[in-house]
Amino acid sequence: PRAGAEGIRRQIEALARPLIGRHAIRAIGIGFGGPVDSVSGRTIKSHQVEGWDDFPLTDWCRRTLGLPAALGNDSDMAGLAEARFGAGQGQRIVFYTNVGSGIGGALVIDGEVYPGHRGVASEIGHLRPGLDCATSSQTLESLASGWGITETVRMALRNPSHPANDIDDLVARCSGRPDRLDTRLIARAAAEGNRIARDALDRACRAYGWGIAQMATLLAPSIVVVGGGVALVGEDLWFKPLRAYVSQYVFPPLAATFQIVPAKLGEEVVLHGALAMAGMKDRG
Repeated sequence: PRAGAEGIRRQIEALARPLIGRHAIRAIGIGFGGPVDSVSGRTIKSHQVEGWDDFPLTDWCRRTLGLPAALGNDSDMAGLAEARFGAGQGQRIVFYTNVGSGIGGALVIDGEVYPGHRGVASEIGHLRPGLDCATSSQTLESLASGWGITETVRMALRNPSHPANDIDDLVARCSGRPDRLDTRLIARAAAEGNRIARDALDRACRAYGWGIAQMATLLAPSIVVVGGGVALVGEDLWFKPLRAYVSQYVFPPLAATFQIVPAKLGEEVVLHGALAMAGMKDRG
């Protein structure tokens, strides 16, 4: 929004006050789209909206709305929901990861999100794959997220060494506008045999599989739940190669000790997690 974080807070205040009175709400749960310090209740930064840098959001809720609040990032809330109510239900150690415009992660142990020392943990998308990754932008997210996949395809369209019929096919699918490429279009092209699209998805699966393998080697979860829009590409083009790459890169004794499954809760998964966290806050 043009009004930035302050505008969003005004909207929250205007909408929340009547709801609090109408429904006898006792606590607030927040799933924030960016890194947070869940211990202190402060947002660290938003990469989309100005004005959230080091903001005391739970204190603001207490002062403005008169209720206690708990804060987590959106991936943590999605992971909590999938562990308690979704694909990870009944499992003690759940690693959740979502791949869409970015890549996030959450570790849930015995139904509670592991927050790390300062409320920032499980950031799988910010792993740097390789000793030559010298800058903070050279991340797993840059290779395997939705925008990483589309950038791989756009670069391929500029490379005349690729088969001309595959280039022409992709150019036609985006009406000659490579900036209109997205993962849905690329997935359809891959399913119909376009080699550039298939190679881009395979490259992303390999990088993502490497990342999940590192997390599994360190954390030894009983299940890995994968959500996000890119995961909707499906079993043949995403989950099957992803599982193969995880098996290739994980510590061998752990290879057969966990499942990799699709998320179950859909687009409202963050809301479910935030509500669960609000309930935990209310119970103290």
